[in-house]
Amino acid sequence: MDARCCYAPAIVKELDVAKTVEALDQILQAELSGVVRYTHYALMITGPNRIPIVAFMKAQATESLVHAQQVGEILTGLEGHPSMSIAPIDETHDHGVEAILKESLNHELAAVRLYRQLLDTVIDASVYLEDFARTMIGQEELHQLELRKMLRDFR
Repeated sequence: MDARCCYAPAIVKELDVAKTVEALDQILQAELSGVVRYTHYALMITGPNRIPIVAFMKAQATESLVHAQQVGEILTGLEGHPSMSIAPIDETHDHGVEAILKESLNHELAAVRLYRQLLDTVIDASVYLEDFARTMIGQEELHQLELRKMLRDFR
């Protein structure tokens, strides 16, 4: 029996490099804004739960920087030029823990939208970029779950 008989031929499309680079640059800007956002939050947290929440925020800032570097490497590998800008950072100026966690959740939701746009752009054109986008979506969704759990105490 021929193993190929059981698989439909994959539809392969050419990678739209310009659109991919644009999507990657938007993600890069968002991840860099995450570095600033989470660093700011780590500085602003007060109260009895300060130490674990500050540790969480610092870890998020570090992870955002790692993500930005990963995205930047891919972007430049595609001969793109990374922007020197960061995405706008919306802030309520309410530095209570609940407000900061809600702002963090909104940031993570926006990140998933950007990675999904990347996935839509590269699907069936690059296995590596598809896998990268899916992995990043998974990581951002995990952050959302953690933030939702943290927000439960405020109901």
